[in-house]
Amino acid sequence: MEAAETILASRLRFQEEACERLGSRLYAELCGRAAADVEAGGPTWEVLRGHEGDPAESALPLRLLGAVNRLVLEGRAPALAVHYPDGADPDATWAAFADTLSRNVETLRELIELPVQTNEIGRCAALLPGFLSVAASTGLPLRLLEVGASAGLNLRWDRYAYRAEDFAWGTADSPVRIDFELRGDWPAESPERVKVASRRGCDAAPVDPTTPEGALTLLSYVWPDQRRRVERLRTALDFAPKVPVRIDREKAAAWLEHQLAEPTSGQATVVFHSLVAQYLDDEETDAFHSQLREAASRATPDAPLAWLRMEPAGDLTEVRLSTWPDGESRVLIRAGYHGSPVGA
Repeated sequence: MEAAETILASRLRFQEEACERLGSRLYAELCGRAAADVEAGGPTWEVLRGHEGDPAESALPLRLLGAVNRLVLEGRAPALAVHYPDGADPDATWAAFADTLSRNVETLRELIELPVQTNEIGRCAALLPGFLSVAASTGLPLRLLEVGASAGLNLRWDRYAYRAEDFAWGTADSPVRIDFELRGDWPAESPERVKVASRRGCDAAPVDPTTPEGALTLLSYVWPDQRRRVERLRTALDFAPKVPVRIDREKAAAWLEHQLAEPTSGQATVVFHSLVAQYLDDEETDAFHSQLREAASRATPDAPLAWLRMEPAGDLTEVRLSTWPDGESRVLIRAGYHGSPVGA
């Protein structure tokens, strides 16, 4: 049987590579050093021990990083805060990080029980071609249903402004601006305006973005050296109260069974999710797909159904759109894990 230390160190090194690839030098450095610290029986081991059996998809390294960042944001780790967000001195940053672990072992062991909640609104740029394609092809208002919605910030996508070098869409005066790199041509027809009839989501542990606690939770899981993401999230949090959204505490398949029980005449129902599939076990995934198939069989031109998803496909994600009653399914684009680039 593989030793617990080996399993935990391996997961930290996997996250180190992912953070390096996705542009977080701070977190890549910390994950690499944390892996060695686990093997040496240091404070990282004291915080993580017993979690070697956690499912890989539960993202234990990100839960650890988010827990520590929460302490920084709350002002409970001032020595480490000096080195965030840049970590310009790797040795000093690690020393402060390890000291924070040592001083807060029990607190951090409680915090890492919480699930990762990354409500990354940059992904709206990758999902946008799908929403616009459904609106253009059906000519109907959209009924939005997001699975794994977290705080529902992406359910407000139509109220944001999108900008790339040769592309612009959205509410021009929106305080929430999503700038992204567009590679190639824009992949979808783009109606100037889209009417959203309703917006609703589900999540196993939903977050209320209009509360201080909810905002803290979301901010804690954004990688602090990626300042653009942090600033964009803060703006979206300030904007959230202007667009009410309901998020139900429920698992994906059971929630869809209720929401898709009957077609909604005069509206195009869009079920969507981004980087959620990895958190669903096989049983939940099968039930989720079964609910979609049943709903698809009831779709009509007056009550069409679309399934839009952004999920991992190697170094980039794949954004795929399936629609009914026509039964078409196609890859729209590939995109970065945080949204940009789009169209790769």
